[in-house]
Amino acid sequence: MSNLNDEQIKDEVKKAYSKVAEVSTSCCGPSSRKDLALQFGYEIEGVPETATESFAGCGNPIVLASLKEGEVVLDLGSGAGLDAFVAARKVGEKGMVIGVDMTPAMLEKARKAAEKAGLTNLDFREGDIENLPVDDNSVDVIISNCVINLAPDKSKVFKEAFRVLRPGGRLAISDIVLDNELPASVRESVGNYTGCLGGAILEDEYLGLISEAGFEKVEVVDRAVFNLGVSAKISAYKPEAN
Repeated sequence: MSNLNDEQIKDEVKKAYSKVAEVSTSCCGPSSRKDLALQFGYEIEGVPETATESFAGCGNPIVLASLKEGEVVLDLGSGAGLDAFVAARKVGEKGMVIGVDMTPAMLEKARKAAEKAGLTNLDFREGDIENLPVDDNSVDVIISNCVINLAPDKSKVFKEAFRVLRPGGRLAISDIVLDNELPASVRESVGNYTGCLGGAILEDEYLGLISEAGFEKVEVVDRAVFNLGVSAKISAYKPEAN
């Protein structure tokens, strides 16, 4: 979207996902979003209904993350909280899940659900994934589901992820990447951008940005056609301390 600067793009993304937070005005009804989560293999029993009714992912990074009890997990673009709630159950009371999102309506929804469920190992923070409100070397695992493609500066996202991960920490992402460049008409559409397609980049470029941030063992674990793009599960690791 060459006619918009980075902040304007982020404003458009906020507007779009504020609508997703309002089930009555979202493009998909609550049942279809829940069905999509089930298709991706989510274990949603006991997860607040509000977390599934505003689900907007393109995969299931939880499966890839292999979470362990007591770990600290960071969810980039946590939305209404489905991934965060499932992760919180896996890491248990001794663990912690931090969800970062820039859309106030999504954060409000996630926080209310966590409070209603009485969960104390969830912390939803307002913030930009290009400038994370998270301390250095404080996280064991980072997950993200169909969000990084929305960031104007993906290089910053991966550098921030590297900063906050502890040495040996891991990255588990589901996101949209491309096999071929998009037509200009698709790339320039605001609706396609906020719909997780217009901001997607070539797979090799995406993996290159992860490596440039300092990660090793960068790997596409699984991939499937998703609209004009590819839904890819990607793993990477921050090197162990010397």
